[in-house]
Amino acid sequence: MKVLKLGGSLLEQPEALSALFQSLKQSNDDTLLVHGGGALVQQWLAKADLHSEKQDGLRVSPEPHMPYIVGGLAGAANKTLMKYAIAGGIKPVGITLYEAGIHCVQQSDTLGQVGACQFSEGEASPRFISDLLAQGYVPIVSSIGFSENGEWFNVNADDASVAVAALYSADLLFLTDVEAVLDGSGNPLSHLTSDSIQELTQNGVIKDGMLVKVRAALEAEKRLRRCVRIGSWNLMSNPHSGTQISE
Repeated sequence: MKVLKLGGSLLEQPEALSALFQSLKQSNDDTLLVHGGGALVQQWLAKADLHSEKQDGLRVSPEPHMPYIVGGLAGAANKTLMKYAIAGGIKPVGITLYEAGIHCVQQSDTLGQVGACQFSEGEASPRFISDLLAQGYVPIVSSIGFSENGEWFNVNADDASVAVAALYSADLLFLTDVEAVLDGSGNPLSHLTSDSIQELTQNGVIKDGMLVKVRAALEAEKRLRRCVRIGSWNLMSNPHSGTQISE
C-alpha cells in the first residue's frame, strides 16, 4: 500500500493533478491520498477578515476560525481533488482522518484547535477503508481530524500523512511541484541522509518550503522505517525517481 501526501501547491496546478490521477489509474497498488491546503485556507480566512498567524509552521486555529478551515480543507480542497480524480477515471471518496481510523487530541492550548494524531501501533486498519479499496475506490483524506467525543481539529498535513502511513504500514511519498530535492546547481539529488540534509541546510541549499518537506520526510522515515521519497507525480510511474530520504 502507498500513502501519497499531496503538497498544497498541486491544488493550483491542473496539469500536474491530471497527470497524477492518470498515473494512479494505471497503478495496481492500493493507494490513499492525504492532503492539506494552507493557501486556500488562508484565502478563506482573509475574505472573512480573520487574522491568521503561525507558530513553528503550524497555523494557530482558534474555534471561530474552524468553520473556514474545515470548509477549505475538507470541503473545497478535498472536492477539487475529487474533481480531477473523477476526470482521470478514478473513483474517489473524500473523507477526514476520523474515517481513516485516526483520532486526534489538542496539541497545545496556545495553538487552539490544532490536533495531534493518535492510534495504537500495530492495530488493525479500519474495515471501512479495506472495503473501499476492495471496491476500487481511492480514499482522499483531508487533514481534518476529530477527537473521540467529536471535537474537530486542524492537523498538519505532513503529520497526518505519517500517521496514516504508520497505521496502514504503507510506503509514504511526498508529492510536490518539483521532480526532486535539488542541489546548489539545480540538479536533482537521488538520496539524502540526516548528515547531508544538515550540511545542505547550513549552506542555504535546502530552505523554506523544501526544508519543511525534507524534515518531515526524515522524521517519517525514522518512525515508519520504510521508504520515504520526495518528488513529483512521476514517483507513481517511476518509483526510483525523486529523492529518497533516510537516516
